[in-house]
Amino acid sequence: YLKCSTNCLLFSDIKVSCLKDSVKMKLDCQQDFVSLVWTETRPQVDTSLYRLGNCFPTSVMATQAIFKVELNACKFRRMVTGDLLQYNNNLTYVSSESQFLPFSHPVTCVYQRPKDWYPMIYNPFFETYGQGELLFHAKFMNNDFTGPAESFSFPLGSLIPIMASVQQASHQPLQIFIEECVAATTPQLLPNGDKYTIITNKGCLVDSKVSRSRFLPRQKSSQIHALLQAFRFSTGEQVYLHCTFVAWDPVGVDKTKKACNYVQGHGWELVDNPSYSSVCDCCESSCNARRRRSTSFGNHEMVHEAVLGPITITD
Repeated sequence: YLKCSTNCLLFSDIKVSCLKDSVKMKLDCQQDFVSLVWTETRPQVDTSLYRLGNCFPTSVMATQAIFKVELNACKFRRMVTGDLLQYNNNLTYVSSESQFLPFSHPVTCVYQRPKDWYPMIYNPFFETYGQGELLFHAKFMNNDFTGPAESFSFPLGSLIPIMASVQQASHQPLQIFIEECVAATTPQLLPNGDKYTIITNKGCLVDSKVSRSRFLPRQKSSQIHALLQAFRFSTGEQVYLHCTFVAWDPVGVDKTKKACNYVQGHGWELVDNPSYSSVCDCCESSCNARRRRSTSFGNHEMVHEAVLGPITITD
């Protein structure tokens, strides 16, 4: 099932061709890569100036720009809608010649979502004092945290299990926290867009003040589990969680590295050690900026921003 944006939509096993005016595009969406051939019949167009996302053509000819790229390259954007997995990008042409105005042309491949596929945050690598790599993960889980969620539609008021972890390789043990997390209806946070704050102020789960949302006791220092109560925010629309994760030495606690729940009738409580819950007092004001870690970590922040979703909250 492949979509090409020049006024045509074809169902095909592999290929789709689209014609508009004097331009022809051939798009071949394979499982892990995309082949795109853009044929240009207008004279004096420099085919080397075409770009797919941020990728240059793999090869060029007098009238063609040819791209053979992987789906995880060239700034392809992945979206999930129901049972469909969609990859979006833009073919652009930029020229300093005034007679050829810059333009952006959508390119879309749509696949049936595999049953065992679930959305994960993108996985960049973070180095720590020259030894190995760090790999952050986050995912929606089933009710007992034994596997990924089987559905991404949650009834209003139900609990949404989320797990975040950091894979440490040869590093010393690390402890992961969720510093910030907000919900929005777009995969990018817009300055004036609607959003709902869930976690803020360096690990304060403020949604627990008005709901059953909560951090759960840790099973491992490198993992953190949370249950978020499905909230009345853009009911029926796609919702994305924009979160910031941070990995720390698992030694000591302070106001800037914590996981705090609000317990009705009791106040703020530190999940990892309730006897030190005083570090959560700043959740009602402003927690200090994060201090630099031990100098053995160098200047690496070990902070990861990610987008989870989309999910749908049903009434």
